[in-house]
Amino acid sequence: MPTYNYLSNDISYNQVAQKTVTATGDIPEQDASQDINCATDGLTLGLPLITSGNLGMTVTFRNTGADANNTVVVSPKATNRIVGSIVKASSVFTASGVLDKDCINTKATSKKGDYVTLRAVTLTDWYIIGGVGIWASES
Repeated sequence: MPTYNYLSNDISYNQVAQKTVTATGDIPEQDASQDINCATDGLTLGLPLITSGNLGMTVTFRNTGADANNTVVVSPKATNRIVGSIVKASSVFTASGVLDKDCINTKATSKKGDYVTLRAVTLTDWYIIGGVGIWASES
């Protein structure tokens, strides 16, 4: 039986793969294009090391746990850093921009659906390109 592709008047949907993590660990480079969902408290999720072969890689970390239930920690490699800001009506989070410092969705203020999207822009820098919620930089 033949298959037909109809292009006119069709809506095209871009589906992003979803991965739910339940344990602390590094996110493999091949999973970086997925949304990483976390409903388990206290996890530290390591970013892939930025290399010349993966520049432009984008990853989204989302808190899918109940409000005020989850701490989600996003951790760059020792030679990488997170830079940029997440703006809310009542506050602005600006990443420290210091090598090897985590980005943390704090438990007390966390809301289901809080997220941060990061893109590898240089060999050392993950840039925040989107986000919602109250996040903090590791001190």
